[in-house]
Amino acid sequence: MVMGGFRLLLPCLVLTAPALAEPWDPEHLAAIEPRRYTAFRTAGPLVVDGSLDEPSWQHAPWTELFVDIEGDLEPAPRLRTRARMLWDEKHFYVAALLEEPHVWATLTERDAVIFHDNDFEVFIDPDWDTHNYYEYEVNAFGTEWDLLLVRPYRDGGPPVHAWDIPGLRTGVRVYGTINDPSDEDEGWSVEIAFPWEGMRRPSRTAVPPEDGDIWRVNFSRVQWQVEEAEDSLGYVKVPGEREDNWVWSPQGLINMHFPEQWGYVRFVAEEVSPGAEGGDFELPPEDGAIRLLREIYWRQRLRARKGLAYAAEPESLGLAPRTVDGFHWPPVIVAAEHGYEAWVEEAADLHGDGAVSRWLLTEDSRVRKVKRPRPPAPAAPAAP
Repeated sequence: MVMGGFRLLLPCLVLTAPALAEPWDPEHLAAIEPRRYTAFRTAGPLVVDGSLDEPSWQHAPWTELFVDIEGDLEPAPRLRTRARMLWDEKHFYVAALLEEPHVWATLTERDAVIFHDNDFEVFIDPDWDTHNYYEYEVNAFGTEWDLLLVRPYRDGGPPVHAWDIPGLRTGVRVYGTINDPSDEDEGWSVEIAFPWEGMRRPSRTAVPPEDGDIWRVNFSRVQWQVEEAEDSLGYVKVPGEREDNWVWSPQGLINMHFPEQWGYVRFVAEEVSPGAEGGDFELPPEDGAIRLLREIYWRQRLRARKGLAYAAEPESLGLAPRTVDGFHWPPVIVAAEHGYEAWVEEAADLHGDGAVSRWLLTEDSRVRKVKRPRPPAPAAPAAP
């Protein structure tokens, strides 16, 4: 999705309902407001070494501190994590600083399942369609795992593990000593350069982004509790303790593969400078309609999990009447035994192009814009 020029192809629903690992609360998901960040252009070259000492990084604003993946359902993380973003003609740059008194890592083989260690993760959906999105993970050794998700796991995937981002560069710096229980560390930082060209083909997104374009992005930190190993130097996981999941923009459930819950990153052509800010900006006018359709998806999937038929009325899905700026209420839902469609009609021309549009949720599991010619104005009455 290119918001500056409204080149849009967006997320939707699948008609089948494969088993899901966990239920979710649509009201809680819908109540979460994804975070926003403005990514400025670099003011000079960056050396991707994890040190973050160039002026561009020093001037780039930090994100908010990471929170628990479920949002306010769980306590705030016990360790601080923050991220920064920049871009230029060739790369999207991401940096993060992770507070960690005991820096620990074990995995050294590329494309190992890195979240079995403590890690930092990046998720990118350039066009908002929840398909063909990217996942990237790295540990304190700098060991990487990058993969392409054709669709979210809830919609049948599959993940393409053999896919690597061409031209990817990563730097990691440890502030302390890795795998050494004899001292206390400050933490570690990571710096990643995602090449635009390496991400262009799977998503078919125009790159680099234009001034004002908005992508969906999120960051995750997986953190295990570790203790000193008894029979050797180093650490081991505390038995019986599950990992913590801390994120920039809360998901509302323990699942990063809900791309519609990721944060909004706006790319601007302005070079980063001292005092740069930009965490607040207006979203495109169709955002409310897209989120409404996604809420229909969540509720229809939960009905299917319970063995219920797809609903054809908003009230049957628990959707109370509401105002969606620029769109007519209610949404139209056409349900059948094995699937459904849902759409919302624009109440006015949002884009000034003289066409009437609707946002349609269809069996291809995406929300897409359908444009139709504007109906002709009624003829003037004949003169008496």
